Amino acid sequence: QAAADPMSSSDAPEDGPKETSSVSQNISDADAFKILLEMKMKKRQKKPNLPSTVTELDTEDGSKVYVVGTAHFSDSSKKDVVKTIQEVQPDVVVVELCQYRVSMLKMDEKTLLKEAKEINLEKLQQAIKQNGVMSGLMQMLLLKVSAHITEQLGMAPGGEFREAFKEASKVPFCKFHLGDRPIPVTFKRAIAALSFWQKVKLAWGLCFLSDPISKDDVEKCKQKDLLEQMMAEMIGEFPDLHRTIVSERDIYLTYMLKQAAKQIELPQASETEPRKYIPAVVVGVVGMGHVPGIEKNWNSDLNIQQIMSVPPPSASSKIFKFVIKATVFGLMGYGCYRIGQRTVQFILSMPAAQSYLQKLTEIRSQH
Repeated sequence: QAAADPMSSSDAPEDGPKETSSVSQNISDADAFKILLEMKMKKRQKKPNLPSTVTELDTEDGSKVYVVGTAHFSDSSKKDVVKTIQEVQPDVVVVELCQYRVSMLKMDEKTLLKEAKEINLEKLQQAIKQNGVMSGLMQMLLLKVSAHITEQLGMAPGGEFREAFKEASKVPFCKFHLGDRPIPVTFKRAIAALSFWQKVKLAWGLCFLSDPISKDDVEKCKQKDLLEQMMAEMIGEFPDLHRTIVSERDIYLTYMLKQAAKQIELPQASETEPRKYIPAVVVGVVGMGHVPGIEKNWNSDLNIQQIMSVPPPSASSKIFKFVIKATVFGLMGYGCYRIGQRTVQFILSMPAAQSYLQKLTEIRSQH
């Protein structure tokens, strides 16, 4: 519209709308694409002024990837994401989210804050139904960590992803990709990597997390995301768990960024015109803790099939699952027993019952 109707309504002659309409109808899709692409290229900075948290990576075909390392509970990170997207005018924005967490992009801050703080039985049942008993419990324990930070800071998680979503929608022809491995796969692989006692120890540490956190602590952790740093401290003694939660996701994120950075095909004016491609510009928004792993894996040939498979449950997982079920049913049975015991005692204490029992005793003594 801007290209077809450069004059404002006050400067346009009376027959302006008719001329504009005819001009718009005469522009082909390919021409419109080229006009908007030229506008986008003019706005794209050749030497962008980028925040210090941005890492620049190149592909073999000349595409550029700008990885913004963020702290998931940082206002400063949100500003870094906005500035980067505005400076480079990307063709694709990739965020560290999967389809199971995509709802946070469209929820408002107030609703997200409430959701993040509330961990109830309904959420636990939903997590178990979706991911299984062990993975569901692990997911809820990790959500407890996130809820603890949320409560301490009064800030909903994922602000940088919502900012990325908003800014990407303002850039012509910019696609928005989810770049993280699905949560169920990550948790199932994490559970499979732990022994029975490691699971108990990790669950204990997550259940009793209560250290106070300030906003200054978040900004101090700008070089290593706060949530991932807290997790790293708890899982440091479990190298297999670190591999599944961090290292494998580094590989997956790197693979998705490289897929997004493939050259862009320009539209053809006619079928006889040869196909033309241009290098892509990509912005990746990931936790700061994943940036070193992405850099490390960038020039490697990656195959994600292996890290997408879910191993069968181990013997320790089956034992742990049995213990949890036995505990739950045991508590329910004990509750029913206590309720039944009190009910019997109440009935026996009633005068009518005592009179009836006395008569039975007398009849029995006579015989």
